[in-house]
Amino acid sequence: MKAVTWHGKRDVRVDTVPDPGIKEPTDVIVRITSSGICGSDLHLYEVLGPFLGEGDILGHEPMGVVEEVGGEVTELSAGDRVVIPFNISCGTCFMCSQGLHSQCETTQVHEQGMGAALFGYTKLYGEVPGGQAELLRVPFGNTLPIKVPDGPPDDRFVYLSDVLPTSWQAVEYANIPDGGTVVVLGLGPIGDMSARIAQHRGHRVIGVDLVPERLGRARQRGVEVLDLREHDKDLAEVIRGMTDGRGPDSVIEAVGMEAHGSPGAKVAQQVTGFLPDAVAQQLMQKAGIDRLHAFYLAIDIVRRGGTISLIGVYGGMADPLPMMTLFDKQIQLRMGQANVKHWVGDIMPLLMDGDPLGTEDFATHRVPLDQAPAAYEMFQKKQDGAVKVLLQP
Repeated sequence: MKAVTWHGKRDVRVDTVPDPGIKEPTDVIVRITSSGICGSDLHLYEVLGPFLGEGDILGHEPMGVVEEVGGEVTELSAGDRVVIPFNISCGTCFMCSQGLHSQCETTQVHEQGMGAALFGYTKLYGEVPGGQAELLRVPFGNTLPIKVPDGPPDDRFVYLSDVLPTSWQAVEYANIPDGGTVVVLGLGPIGDMSARIAQHRGHRVIGVDLVPERLGRARQRGVEVLDLREHDKDLAEVIRGMTDGRGPDSVIEAVGMEAHGSPGAKVAQQVTGFLPDAVAQQLMQKAGIDRLHAFYLAIDIVRRGGTISLIGVYGGMADPLPMMTLFDKQIQLRMGQANVKHWVGDIMPLLMDGDPLGTEDFATHRVPLDQAPAAYEMFQKKQDGAVKVLLQP
């Protein structure tokens, strides 16, 4: 089969690799019909190379059609249409029963001290082959895949793999009060969808970004937008001026480790790319190497007693935090990988009733799988208005 594989920093290729097969009686094999390129994939493309092996298959936002089922699979049959969550969760352990599928005790990567394994995402999360491929082996066939109906296009459902539940959790964790205001920092795929969900719930949404196309998309849907290029030095004051002088009730930080505005940390991240993998791994696991500009902005912007929902991915183990400010402002902070399966029941009705979140026009680009290298470069450089790219094997 054809698959998108990692070969080094900013070097992904479409290789011919062996087809996956049934290994456990609860496995299913899915023929992929659509698979997203995620902002988190760009961390692999740019920063997290020390935790990848050459030839690793990327991708964690797939959907497709079941092609083969193991002998103990009773909930799916060949021909069923399914979306695959990016967390690999058993659905039956203590953590899954608590709705914490990202902490699944069956698939926790104990040797790395990490939570549930993920498709297509580094040694830290199990080095499991991902879904930017023609075929994908999926474990826990009775509990993990999300069965969806035939009829609507893939775009209606594919975001159940990551974008929708991640954004839904971001809004849930933001704890926005009725009639409240939320600032969304970063209007990439997760920030954009978080803004749509918050709007759908009736909240006032202020979006911040520095990419004109992203600001334009949000503005067209009624989000109040601020261009960071114009307000990099006074953003917090401008937002306080828009919110009765006190700041918003909540901030969703949807940027993460590659935030604009932290040149020192940018250099530290770049330096790791020139170190031997073993040394770089130790540096990244022991030191604070994240570019924390967006998180610092969130701390400054949110009102006293407000909530920060941190959904942007971070990788540093010893990043410095302004603890006195966090404590003094009585800031509530929630974060974590999205627990995909936990939120599906809340989201699915919106996908079956008029598409109020605009999933069918959410993707800016749909490209064949063999064009993945160019698509990665385009997305990483924010060219051609790229906000969300779907690969179609």
